[in-house]
Parts: sequence; structure tokens; C-alpha cells
Amino acid sequence: MDRSQWKWLAVSIAFSLIVLALVLYFTIDENTIEYLQKLQPEFLIAALVLHMGSLCAWALRIKFMSRSLGHKVPFMHCLNMVFANLLIAAVTPSQAGGEPVRIHELYRADVPLGDATAIVIMERVLDGILLGIIGGIAMLALWLGSENLDIAITLPLLFMWALITGFVILFAYSVKNPDFLKNLIKKASSWFTKRWHADKAEKLMSGIDSEVDNFHDALKKYVSYSKTGLLWGTFFTVIYWFGEFFIASLILMGLGEGPHIIESFVAQIIIAIIMMIPLTPGSSGIAELSATSLYNLFVPSSIVGIFVVLWRLVLYYFNIFIGVMGTVIIVKREVLRKALKNKFDEIRKI
Repeated sequence: MDRSQWKWLAVSIAFSLIVLALVLYFTIDENTIEYLQKLQPEFLIAALVLHMGSLCAWALRIKFMSRSLGHKVPFMHCLNMVFANLLIAAVTPSQAGGEPVRIHELYRADVPLGDATAIVIMERVLDGILLGIIGGIAMLALWLGSENLDIAITLPLLFMWALITGFVILFAYSVKNPDFLKNLIKKASSWFTKRWHADKAEKLMSGIDSEVDNFHDALKKYVSYSKTGLLWGTFFTVIYWFGEFFIASLILMGLGEGPHIIESFVAQIIIAIIMMIPLTPGSSGIAELSATSLYNLFVPSSIVGIFVVLWRLVLYYFNIFIGVMGTVIIVKREVLRKALKNKFDEIRKI
């Protein structure tokens, strides 16, 4: 990471700490101490272990999807790229910013650039499809399990689920009609490029054509030649997201609350989608406020603040820690690789 990225990391952490401090200030009361006295650390340890297990599932998804295209990428290489991806995601607006890192690391593992791009694109496609399915199931379960479902949960869930479903339908249609997707994106982009110079707008439209073609080529590779890769990718995507979503329930149990599994899954789906909107670096502040608002609907307000702090410690601050480790490994490798290349060039000149 360069100096500007470290600056944005500091901004991201600062946003998060400020919002967490405000959340604690407005939620801590006399009952909070009683909950903290009942704190069970084993559940927090289990949450960390589960998070690591989910990241391993992500690494296995990359490994098996790469193997289905004929490329052998070591598991530890995949795991380290996932770690480094987490750090970049904490710097870029929203948390979906680590794709270039994964493409670069796959390329370093001798995966052709086109295949590396196809793998990373398909990861996001599988994520979107699964979130849509989980949202639909969770919504149905809530309706069946509660006669008086709070409208504050129903409306956001309905909106988010409709949004994801719309994207999935759009994706399915664009598989056979890439020109439709190009025209749609260009029309949407035209709203933001009205005052741009012609050459700048033309460059953007050319980039849209290129990216949609890459997207379509990625789909074609997997649908036509590597259906096993899609099966493995789907399997590990399910493990990853269910693991990540269940972490919140483990933390709640560690605070002496019920797991609230269905309600928590619904909240996590909404938060996951909100965090993909590019508002702040790593969605810091946005994630804390979203979690506080949603969990306050079914968790005692006395522990909402503590819960959000512990949840972010596992899924944000721990990510930064292991992300730094993963990035250091990559930087050391690249420095050594450059030094060896320079040495080899000197030898060739002799």
C-alpha cells in the first residue's frame, strides 16, 4: 500500500472509532454492567475461529474455481490473497474493493490474466445470487414465524431483497444479451457524464464495453467449460456467508442473549448490501450505524453498543490485522522478485 492508502486506512479507523464511541455513549446504562458480568469469552473465541474458517472457505473457493480452469494455485497463496484483500477493502469506499488484489495474486500464481479476471468476477456473481436466495428464505421464515412482524424490519428487508433479486434477473438476462447490459450501463452513466468533455465520456464508454465483454467472457468460460468450478464455488460461497452471518449470533450468546438466528441473518443481509455502497472507506461508520439501528429492533438497548463493538472487532479490526500481515508477505515477495530480476538483468549484460 502507498502513503495515500495508509492515510485512507487511518480515516477509516477514525470514522469507525468515533461512531463506536457515540454508539456506546447512547446505549450504555446500568443494565449493561450486568450483561458484561455474564460475558462468556468462549463464544467470542468461537466467533473468531468461525471467522477464520469462513476466510478459509473463501480461499478454497478461489483454489477450486482456479483448478476447474486448469490452474493449480496453492491453498496458502489463496488464503494470503484473501487476507491482503481484506486490508484493501478497509481502505476503498465500500468493502468490495479488493478484486484487483485477488486478480494480481492469481496472475502471480501463473493464472492467465483473463482467467484470473473470470474467477474474481464469478466470485461476486455467486455472492450476489446467494444473498438474493438467503434474503428470500429469511423473509419467508420471518413471515411464517411471526404474526406481528415489525414493519421496521419488513420494509428494509423487502426493499433489499427486491434489489438483489432484480440484479440476479438482470444478470441472468445479460448472460445471453451482453449488448443489453452495455446499453443499460451507458444510459445510467450518461446521467453523471452530461458535463464531461467528449473525450473523457468516450473513454468511459469504451471502458464499459471492455468490462462488460470481460464479464461476459468470464461467464462463458464457466458456463461452457467449467461447470464443476461453479459447483465448488457455490458450495464454498454458502459456507462463507453462513459462517460470517452466524458470527453475530455467537457474540449475542456470549453476552447472555439468545442467538436470534433468523432476525440476525436478516440484519446481516441488509448490512452486507449497505456496506457495498461506496460511501466511506471500508464502510466504516456506516456499518456501525446500520448494525446499531437494526439490532436495536430485537436486542436490549443495554447491550447493543457492546455487541456492535465486539462484532466490529471480529469483522473489521481483526481483518485489518491479518490484512496487514498478508500485505507484508506480498510486499516482501515483490521486493525479492524485483531484486532477483535486476540481478538477472545485470548477469545478462555481462
